[in-house]
Amino acid sequence: MRKIISLILMLAFLWSCQKNENIKVSGPIFGTSYSIQYHKQSERNYQSEFDNIFYEINASMSTYIESSIISKINANEATQPDTHFINVLRSSRNVHRMTNGAFDPTIGAVVNAWDFGPEGKIANLDSLKIDSLMNSVGIDKIYVSQNLVMKKDSNTFLDFNAIAKGYAVDVIAEFLESQRVENYLVEIGGELRAKGMNIEKEGLWKVGIDQPRFDGEQSVLKAISIKDVSMATSGTYRKFKIDENGNRYAHIIDTKTGYPSKTNLLSISVIASDCMTADAYATAFKAMGIDKVKTFLKHHRELKAFLIFENEKNELETLSINGFPE
Repeated sequence: MRKIISLILMLAFLWSCQKNENIKVSGPIFGTSYSIQYHKQSERNYQSEFDNIFYEINASMSTYIESSIISKINANEATQPDTHFINVLRSSRNVHRMTNGAFDPTIGAVVNAWDFGPEGKIANLDSLKIDSLMNSVGIDKIYVSQNLVMKKDSNTFLDFNAIAKGYAVDVIAEFLESQRVENYLVEIGGELRAKGMNIEKEGLWKVGIDQPRFDGEQSVLKAISIKDVSMATSGTYRKFKIDENGNRYAHIIDTKTGYPSKTNLLSISVIASDCMTADAYATAFKAMGIDKVKTFLKHHRELKAFLIFENEKNELETLSINGFPE
């Protein structure tokens, strides 16, 4: 009898452990990778639904797909947008306004010229060519008329790369919530959104913030616990260029000058309620610089930020703003 009871208890324990395991899905997407963890009693795997969402977002906003909505607009075709495109365009306009133009997805032509984007670089790039390209920059040059997206300047190049991954994270998260999933962590290329608890680990979701390294290696500077928030990180330590004088230039282009950002700010992580917002502000803050970011965040307590920068001695320093998790 005791053996039977012991066997029943063991099976119950194993069943309980199995029920507490997260469902995990991962793979390549958007030129990077994604990882999704969630807990659902039915153990339903939503891989096909995730694939459909990724397909839709690529078909809407991928500059690498010629038939996408954004590629048609860049090719000067008046194009009917889908819901994904309109959502991202609306949010882009808002962050552009809030940051006084520091975030501008129409900087794409200049990004390409510096060889940081999907199109070919411009040989012998000089100030005259940059000034000419900057004439086509401005989110006001993109407009919607009679349900068609059009451009005022044929040279304007629209690129949602700095916000689309965050948006995709939100779409996946909102799908999971529509399926009554209350505990999840969605991550795409380092942008993430968490809700509830990590049931498998019986605690909050733990995520890492990378230490800036220019040798291509990866190491974690700090780990934080999060719940019911989104976080995005933008940095210059993996994608940069060095000129003949040894100056290091970031891949984030200053929307005011048309030149790559030259700053001691190496990485900035932003926490917001949704990942699309966090993604856009992380990019904008990189172009704004430390002092302007600190001033901006004094008036926007809804955003939390963690800055990693080099001091005058070329030593790493960090700064947490608005209660960023320690």
